[in-house]
Amino acid sequence: MSSSETTTGNESGDRRTPTTTTAGESEEEIREEWREYSFDGEPKLSVRNLDVHYGDEHAIKDVTLDIPERSVTALIGPSGCGKSTFLRCLNRMNDRIRSARVDGSVLLDGEELYQDGVDLVELRKRVGMVFQSPNPFPKSIRDNISYGPRKHGEIQKGLLARLLGRDQSEKERNLVEETLKQAALWEEVHDRLDDNALGLSGGQQQRLCIARALATGPEVLLMDEPASALDPIATAKIEDLIEDLAREYTVVIVTHNMQQAARISDQTAVFLTGGELVEYDDTEEIFENPESQRVEDYISGKFG
Repeated sequence: MSSSETTTGNESGDRRTPTTTTAGESEEEIREEWREYSFDGEPKLSVRNLDVHYGDEHAIKDVTLDIPERSVTALIGPSGCGKSTFLRCLNRMNDRIRSARVDGSVLLDGEELYQDGVDLVELRKRVGMVFQSPNPFPKSIRDNISYGPRKHGEIQKGLLARLLGRDQSEKERNLVEETLKQAALWEEVHDRLDDNALGLSGGQQQRLCIARALATGPEVLLMDEPASALDPIATAKIEDLIEDLAREYTVVIVTHNMQQAARISDQTAVFLTGGELVEYDDTEEIFENPESQRVEDYISGKFG
């Protein structure tokens, strides 16, 4: 328990009686059982005693959780609580930040991601990422999809490839069609694949970015508020897509939209002030019967 925490409750041990509040958030002692989430099967991702510092700032504090395969896990909590930092730990994107220091363990199918010698290019093929704002390349729709596989040498095309008898244009066509269908975008763009992707609407651009991530054949898809910049119609399409993708992929999504988390996720992890995981359980339990008073206050809109 950190020095800023105080034990909740009166003499009878009632956890629902907070002692003090700071910035609208009740202080209470976090109980381990609130964060112990059980499910059938082996976890796709296992996080153990994860701490993240940005210089002197302690952004994530001793987080331990398991993420089930082929499901949607939502990460919710107020701004600045460490959700996105945690998400980026799952494919070592924080390695790009000079001041970041990560301690602890992250396992993908039992393999430690933070050991020496991990191929980060290969890791990010297995654990893809979709960011908050759509970021298509200033290339054609087709080239956005095939960029990753071509960079990794999985698709060869062009004059040299043709001269060597290695042209794989047909493989590219099949990949583009398959991934755009997975991203529910094929019917909207199939007749203009050579158009610049920047001419698409915001919602279409985000689905293209999802298709681009799928083109490298990931097992896990990380999403950092993928619909926050979109209108309600585009948001609904992204939510439907996420539910479809969870049949084949492990999806972990950061969202500020609690209704969205309730609609699309199977389990929800709640991060609160100070980078602490406070509660982790089936989404229905989190939203209908949370154990933590602070989680209840956050979900009911009393702070955040």
